[in-house]
Amino acid sequence: MSVQNNDDEYEEDIVSNRSDKLRVLNYQLSEEDDAVISQNSPLATRQETYDALVLDARLRQSLATVRSLGSRGLRVAALGSSAGLPAFSSRWCQQAFVCPADEGVDAYLPYLEQLLDRISVRVLLASSDATVALIHRYRERLEQRVRIALAGEPALGIAINKERTLEVARHLRLSAPRSVSVKAVGEVEAALSEIGLPAVVKPVESWVWNKQKGMRLARKLVTSPDEALRAVEELTSFGEAAVLLQEFVPGRRESISLLYAQGQIYACYAQRHTRIVGGESSMRQSIPVPPDIGDQAERLIREIDLEGCSEIEFRRDIAGNPYLMEINPRLWTSTELAVRSGVDFPYLLYQWASGEKIDEVKSYPVGGRLRYLTGDMKYMAKALAAVKQRGRPEATPPARATFDFCTSFFIPTGYDYVNWKDPRPAWTATVGFVRDLLRRLRRKVSTIQLKFVQSSGSVPAGTRDS
Repeated sequence: MSVQNNDDEYEEDIVSNRSDKLRVLNYQLSEEDDAVISQNSPLATRQETYDALVLDARLRQSLATVRSLGSRGLRVAALGSSAGLPAFSSRWCQQAFVCPADEGVDAYLPYLEQLLDRISVRVLLASSDATVALIHRYRERLEQRVRIALAGEPALGIAINKERTLEVARHLRLSAPRSVSVKAVGEVEAALSEIGLPAVVKPVESWVWNKQKGMRLARKLVTSPDEALRAVEELTSFGEAAVLLQEFVPGRRESISLLYAQGQIYACYAQRHTRIVGGESSMRQSIPVPPDIGDQAERLIREIDLEGCSEIEFRRDIAGNPYLMEINPRLWTSTELAVRSGVDFPYLLYQWASGEKIDEVKSYPVGGRLRYLTGDMKYMAKALAAVKQRGRPEATPPARATFDFCTSFFIPTGYDYVNWKDPRPAWTATVGFVRDLLRRLRRKVSTIQLKFVQSSGSVPAGTRDS
């Protein structure tokens, strides 16, 4: 896949942003997807040195990583696919690079390689399924340029594949939901007869590739055979994605986060996740490590030999019994709460990847809360919009959702993005949210106007040409 530019030569544009901190590298790819930054580029004439390059700058865990490392005196650069990201505005982001290609397309890899050739980076940190999958595919090429803060193979391959993870769990006799692998719509009926309803349809790997690009696939809760058929058809339509049809486990969601290296656990931390929308929780709370899932998580990580940071997710049934859901072998969206609780996973991960002595965390305060306000608004809006779906699994009564949303303002709680020592990212995130909201409203208004025109044949006021 090639990204064409109007010029025959590769060029670099410098975008002024807080003392020339933001650099956008525009380039044209050859047929071999080999990009070369212009020899007139400042990056070509002087090599900048950074302790860490943080990928996926759009993500909250990337902002937490920039803050964690930068506040310790390390030189940190960040890479994203658009300008105006909260991580870029952090006081501890020394340099922000914008790749004109998204993480999930072929153009991202050659861009990253050429950037690493032009700057000196000690450690590369990835936080999304897209970049983890890319590194998994092209690790040998990238490791020639930089240390990668991800587990090695075959451990990483096992962790990002839910089916292989569940095989290890069964070997260890850990509790996990009953699951059946499904590769085609024709296999759904037999799978449902074994699993029953309601059920969850989820991709074996969260990030899948076809010949042009990658895409993140999300789990789907289904309550009828028709819903299951549609979900499997949708998830298997992209590339060669296989899916799991899995028993639905109601109840609260908890996670264990670990830093494991050379046979030793250096940090173990637990969170409870509530108000979940789209697989993400909008409210998280630090809790003591429950003995049952703490032991299971440690046994699983040791068996896989999954070094570095990982988050192991569990769900408890009505009786309180835990069931393994999946492993995230990377920094996770609620990393910020762990850092605020004194378990600085980004820095521990940096120490491990750079070969330094790793600090050992033996305890942490519990009861801390962190709220993702945008996600909480989505949670409430979904509950209000789903009045007709009352009684459906995971459906929250509107009154309960409204009560939880309002009372949370009166409970001591931290907020994603908000840090009084680094206030700019919160402002950047707020501006971005408002812009996105206005964009959605304009699109909605345009849709309504179009339907009005189609139904009446008239032109709404304000849309006629002058």
